[in-house]
Amino acid sequence: MPDHVHLFLNTPTDEAPSQIAKWVKGRASHHLRKEFPELKKLPSLWTPTYFVASTGQVSTEVVKKYIENQRGK
Repeated sequence: MPDHVHLFLNTPTDEAPSQIAKWVKGRASHHLRKEFPELKKLPSLWTPTYFVASTGQVSTEVVKKYIENQRGK
């Protein structure tokens, strides 16, 4: 999807998903604004929303295939 970013992360269980999302968005904004200075004019690059799901018993391969199938939709 052109307006979505899919990440498949293996994170510590004691880290809150909201903090991980905040960190990822913050670092991405920092690097994007550094590479594309015209983005500095924008108040924010990301919406404050995010979606988190655990994979449970689903294999890594299934998740990777799902993410790959999201391209171009």
